Amino acid sequence: MTPRRGEGLSRERILDAAIELAELEGLTGLSMRRLAARLGVEAMSLYNHVANKGDLLDGLASRVFESISLPDPGLPWDERIRLLTGSAYTAFRAQPVIVRALVSQQANPRSSGSLRVIDAMLGALLDAGLTEQDAVRRYRGLLGLVFGSVLVDTTDPGSASERSEPIDDWFRRNITADALPNLHRTLPALFDVGCRVKFTHELELLIDGLRATAQND
Repeated sequence: MTPRRGEGLSRERILDAAIELAELEGLTGLSMRRLAARLGVEAMSLYNHVANKGDLLDGLASRVFESISLPDPGLPWDERIRLLTGSAYTAFRAQPVIVRALVSQQANPRSSGSLRVIDAMLGALLDAGLTEQDAVRRYRGLLGLVFGSVLVDTTDPGSASERSEPIDDWFRRNITADALPNLHRTLPALFDVGCRVKFTHELELLIDGLRATAQND
């Protein structure tokens, strides 16, 4: 007996195809019509499993959040933050297109598994002695570090548009000690360090700041 068109379709299979399509075509190339064509079904078949493109992107975001490992709650707060944030970086670096969807507010994690990750991070920050307001601020700061690092680390420098003069040469020509003394002084370091900062180093700086705050309270 020949299976009917769309038979065997599931939400998980749709999400699998959606992330493949998004990685190939970007968020703008991810549409219900293209997704249906990739799966070999009619577009209307998708709506039995996903409400719309927003629900699709929320599902992909939730899937990445759910892949973040939860540390032992008995560990010290700083170790929990280190493990959670490091695991988040690894998870999102594997699927940077989802970071783009999150930072542009096209997607939000909407699952109980996602909420457990957020709860664990906030719990570690509260255990560091922060107020509820500061815990939320630091949580957003840690996500910003993760998302920013992923976007920088996964962007191909060769994709930048061509210029008649390289940016490094432009800087050297326009930055003078008289007009911009601080920028001129740090220019060699600026070129040496580059944009791709070391994620673990920046994370340790943030944790050190949290530890100092906790000790002063």
